[in-house]
Formats: sequence, structure tokens, C-alpha cells
Amino acid sequence: MKIIIAGYGKVGSALTRQLSAEGYDLTIIDSNKKKLESGQGLYDIMCVHGNCAAMDVLQHAGAENADLLIAATSEDEVNLLCCLTAHKLNKSIHTIARIRNPEYSEQIVMMRDSLGLSLLINPERQAAQEIERLIKYPGFLKREKFAHGKVEIVELRVTSDSPLKDIKLMQLGQITKCQALVCTVLRGGEAIMPTGNFVLAEGDRLFVTATTNQLALLLKNLGIITHRVKRVIICGGGRIAYYLAQMLEKGSTEVLIIERSADKCVKLAELLPKASIVNEDASDLAFWESARLSEDDAVVGMTGLDELNMMISLYVKSCGVKQIITKLSRTESSAILESISFGSVVCPKDLCSNTIVGYVRGMRNQTGTSIAVHRIADGKAEAMEFHVTKDTANCGVPLKKLRLKKNVLIASILHLSHVEIPNGDSCFHQGDTVIIVSESGRPIIKLNDIFE
Repeated sequence: MKIIIAGYGKVGSALTRQLSAEGYDLTIIDSNKKKLESGQGLYDIMCVHGNCAAMDVLQHAGAENADLLIAATSEDEVNLLCCLTAHKLNKSIHTIARIRNPEYSEQIVMMRDSLGLSLLINPERQAAQEIERLIKYPGFLKREKFAHGKVEIVELRVTSDSPLKDIKLMQLGQITKCQALVCTVLRGGEAIMPTGNFVLAEGDRLFVTATTNQLALLLKNLGIITHRVKRVIICGGGRIAYYLAQMLEKGSTEVLIIERSADKCVKLAELLPKASIVNEDASDLAFWESARLSEDDAVVGMTGLDELNMMISLYVKSCGVKQIITKLSRTESSAILESISFGSVVCPKDLCSNTIVGYVRGMRNQTGTSIAVHRIADGKAEAMEFHVTKDTANCGVPLKKLRLKKNVLIASILHLSHVEIPNGDSCFHQGDTVIIVSESGRPIIKLNDIFE
């Protein structure tokens, strides 16, 4: 499949890394020569220098014969014109545009067909939706949904007082009294696919798969209190803050936004009449001392600086705040995330690129490729969803008899509407949905790729 990526920024580079590893034929367009040289030095890709919305540049990039164009420049208007031009050159091309400006939201949806758009991506809105979900269902550091929301993979940390500390995984069911499977453990920066004899230790980050109902039971039996948040304090008044406040205002949650720019405060006050807008610097200790933080608060650090967001999270944690969410632009420094708890970490770039990779794989679904993909464990592992087709090997064979590749785990099986957390006697059949977890760096394109 031939794919053109217009814009080699944060999202473009993340997509290039993921898609090139899966063997797609990639062409990158950017007006910055240094960025292109950097990408060409890392990956086996074709690079085209120029304005990605210009017809001659798109022709040079091979848009007339491409299967997909992903427009991810920093300018919404350029992305839209790029997709429109590509569609004029090639009526059958799929186009994905990153659109970030809230003012365009409604009209772009209305004009989607006219503009020839296959998919619209808004990283800030996606991040806001993820944060709202974490606030609405506290207790987990991250949540990833599969099988139309019937199955989730969540992240937990083993603390010093956790009942999971120093136990073997085979004892998990005795403690949690629910059907759940630990599919990955992140320890010391290494993602481990554990066996039943694996002993959990303080500081381990667990990635657990179960149904939504069973996860509620998991929290209860682990003694993790999921209190209702009464006030959400948002540090930073950018687009994510606007989208998140909009979502929270629909409920009875009190919203307080801290923004250092007076002009932004005025604009936010006009757009969000129910929210409290404070013109303060979130790095000012005096503000936090007057904020009267409590256990009923949730604090979201989403300023433009990752370092400041981390500092805010560490400070409010010391003040007794139970739910902390940290927005990071980059998650490459996994050693820091591993050693220090910043609460739930949300990365808009990763959310956006995962959605696009899922769409790309969906385009090849007729060949049995995955229909959903989520990077977990700081990108060191992937959770993928597959349909079992007539071409899938080993249908009806108990899992204990299968020879799977190293560091590959079948995490759950969906039989029509029934979700099964598998054991050695479980098996899958045509029509089922299977969720597998594997280490990153060894792409699994088809379900048959998991077998030896």
C-alpha cells in the first residue's frame, strides 16, 4: 500500500516510525529540508520537498497512484487543501486530515464529502475525550477500549500498600475475585509478558485486560477508592482545556481553568460561561497554597511545557490530590515515566497516530489485518484486535496446544456478545474477535503472524 504523509512534525514522524516498521511504501512531503533529511536518515522512505498543497508537489509525490494521503501539517487550511487537491488528482485515494481549530468543527463535518475526506482527526479533542473518561471513571492510570467497548486494557501501579505486592500472578484471582488477565508488566523500562509464576513488585505497572463490569469489581476488591470528582482544576487554557471544559460543563462538575495569558482568559470566559477562569501562573506556589486542594479534586496539567506539567503533578500529589492527569507532548523519556508517578499520562500525538494506524490497517482488513491497535507500556508493547476469518489457522484448537511466537499473548476472545478471558482450554472460531498483546518492534499484521 502506497501512503503519502504531508507534514513531518510530531504526528508525521510518529506515523512514519509505525508505518515504516509495518512495511508500507511511504512518501513524506515537507517544506523543511532538515526535517526531511532527518527522516530519510532513519527510515527507508521517499522524501519530497515543497508545499504539500501544491498540485505539482503532490504529483511528484505520486498522489495519482497512492492509496492514502495523511495531511498532518500544522495548518488546518493547508491540510484541507492538500486533501482536496489529492482527491482531484486521484478519485479513489483515501484522505485523512488533521483539523485542530474548534471554529471549523461543524462546517468540516458538513462539507466532508465535498472535500473528499475519509477521516477527520482532532488530537486535542481526542485528548480531551480521553481525559474526561479518566475523570469519569477514576482508579486507572489509562484505559484502552476494544471490541466496541466490551473489553478494556487498563493500567495500574503496584504501590507499597497494594495487596498485589509480592504475589505470584497465579494468585491474582484469589485476591481480585474477578476474571482479569495481566497481559504486560512494565518493570525497569522493560515490557514483560508474564507467566503465572511471575512475582509482582512495588513500582510495577500492570496492564490488565477484562470486561468493564469485571474492572469495577477489580477496583473494589483491590481497595482502590473511586470517589466522584467534584472539581477539576485545569492548568493551561489551550484547545484541550476548552474541549475538556465543554464536556465537563454538561455534568455537575465544577471547572477551574488557570491561564497566565489575560487575553486567553477573556476569550475562555466568553466561550465557557459556567467555568471559573483564573488569570494566574500555574508555576506560582502562592496560587496553589490558596487553592485549598482536597481529595475531591482532580488536577490536569496541560500547559505547553511538559516539564511544568510534570512539576505541577508532583506538587499536587504531595498535597493529597488523588486523581492527577499529566499531558505530555512526547513520551519518549519512558525512564522518567517509569521511575516517577505523574498519575495518568495523556499524549495527544500518540492518540492521533494510533487512530490513523488503525484506519490504515482497516483498509487492509480484507486480508485479515488488525482492526484496532493501541500502544501500551510506554510504546514497548502493542494490543491489537483481529477478526477470526476462514483463513485463520488453528480455529477450534485449545490455546494450550498452540505454539505462539515469543512475547505474544492472547488476552481475550469475543464470541459474539460473550467475552472470555482465556485459559489453556479456550479456543477461537471463525467469526470471533481476538485481542492479542505483543512486544513492539515486531509488527504483527495478520492474526496468523502470532503462530510459530
